[in-house]
Amino acid sequence: MQTKQQKKEEDSLIFGLRPIIEAIRAGKEVDKLFVQSGLKSELNSELMGLLKQHNIAFQYVPVEKLNRLTTKNHQGVVGYLSEISYSNIKDILPKLMDAGKNPLILILDRITDVRNFGAIARTAECSGVNAIVIPTHGAAQINADAIKTSTGALHKIPVCREENLKSTIDFLKQCGLQIVSCTEKANDFYFQMDFTVPTAIIMGSEENGISNEYLQKSDAKAKIPMLGKMGSLNVSVATGIILYEVVSQRMVNA
Repeated sequence: MQTKQQKKEEDSLIFGLRPIIEAIRAGKEVDKLFVQSGLKSELNSELMGLLKQHNIAFQYVPVEKLNRLTTKNHQGVVGYLSEISYSNIKDILPKLMDAGKNPLILILDRITDVRNFGAIARTAECSGVNAIVIPTHGAAQINADAIKTSTGALHKIPVCREENLKSTIDFLKQCGLQIVSCTEKANDFYFQMDFTVPTAIIMGSEENGISNEYLQKSDAKAKIPMLGKMGSLNVSVATGIILYEVVSQRMVNA
């Protein structure tokens, strides 16, 4: 017997060239899209044109992967519709500035665990983060499990899916935000940072941390003291510690 969770995930699954084409034309958000390697047809060419027009990322995969996702006639294309509508950081930031807000942006680099992502979103919403930025590739699928773990926060906080995080970081810097990377490679502790100014915080995956190219673009790097025998914290816990340091500093200086 199907659980509610399995039913929701099944409902977000979409397959077949024409259904996916029509979903995109109807304005549906596509979270993940897998296309069979070497697929060639008139409909496939039409789909590729739409993907390019709407800047929708996809991944070429062998047919065996598609067959594992569904046993039905997928015609070489399987995707998942997003549970949320994505935002654009270039639309959000100017509005924050015009409203006199002190922006706080959270950038998640290759965090793929949906429960971690959901927990981070919940903390981000509670701590006043204005937007979460994720990469188009290598990010957790925002599915029913992520929504549930976030206790609905993912319906309240803007999530921006960006093709090029490097360019996004450059944009944020040009807008006057400081970029702070949370990494064990830092020399300074997080409580030594000045978070009272407009800030974007980067958190990396537990496996690989933050990409070197993003570390190099950071204005500051901060670490959390580790006094026990464990080498690191869960990324959602670490994010909570950093975000509430921001809250503390900004409330004191309000």
